[in-house]
Amino acid sequence: MMNRRAFISLLGGAAAVWPFAARAQQAAMPLVGVLGSGSAQFKDALTAGLKESGYIDGHNLPIEYRWAEGAYNHLPAMAEELVKLRVDVLAVLGTTAAHVAKAASLKVSPPLPVVFGLGADPVAAGLVASLNRPGGNVTGLTSITNSLAPKRLELLSALVGADAVLAILVNPATGETERAGAEAAARAVGRTLEVFTGRDESEIVAAFAALKTRRVGALIIQSDTFYLGQMRWIAALSARQAIPAIGPLREFAAAGGLMTYAPSLADLVRQQGIYVGKILKGARPADLPVMQPTKFELTINLRAAKALGLQVPDKLLAIADEVIE
Repeated sequence: MMNRRAFISLLGGAAAVWPFAARAQQAAMPLVGVLGSGSAQFKDALTAGLKESGYIDGHNLPIEYRWAEGAYNHLPAMAEELVKLRVDVLAVLGTTAAHVAKAASLKVSPPLPVVFGLGADPVAAGLVASLNRPGGNVTGLTSITNSLAPKRLELLSALVGADAVLAILVNPATGETERAGAEAAARAVGRTLEVFTGRDESEIVAAFAALKTRRVGALIIQSDTFYLGQMRWIAALSARQAIPAIGPLREFAAAGGLMTYAPSLADLVRQQGIYVGKILKGARPADLPVMQPTKFELTINLRAAKALGLQVPDKLLAIADEVIE
């Protein structure tokens, strides 16, 4: 039989492994905070991943959600609210939200675990030390969509030809890295890339009007978190203005946009939920490598191409993962 001294010693050793273990002994259920730069678009994917880990929202895992809806200036206050609620893990969507959450997590001792889902390179963004060994209290999943600019540019050029004016639409609050990557890709093939910006719906409408005036022949849409929540609306806008565009989410092509080349972001967020579940069970963020998607899918909307007067080359159709007719 274990004596009292040995039992107390065992408890102390378990708490040293990871702070959550000690808190779990004091609370009936853990609490997760979700902070998103955009909308609740991927909420179901996140909760699906948690369910795979044995945690069901509203059953054995209360979740506090905070969605900025593109108002990035609201994120710091939202993060502070979640920290004050003494959540056990912060799950964040978007690069800006990840930076804000990391800063807030370090204001308490021990630091709160943070699990991100984003499109930027988390090492270059200063969120983790490396992909394989993130270190500290932050880890997660990234699609590193900035690296997709050359491929998206190549796909667009195959459709619109060498003389078309190329452009990229970015959120000036988050798009610097993706813009720079796209410009470098354009220069590498002897093309120039015009930059148009929009941080909210009114600015995006104005940007599309300017795109039409400038006679832009092809548009890359940034993988901004706010944009991801507005994909169907942006697709309708591009169709209305008759601007060939490639989007960062399959829903863009499904809603009438020309095409997309991207990983499955829903699956990425599902995996994020699984990571949160692992941490709730005692895993340390420092020991969980940052995960990346291994497959990227090309979706082409033939109806949109026909409406734009574009002939999709057979070689593009042959490599497409999905063709919408």
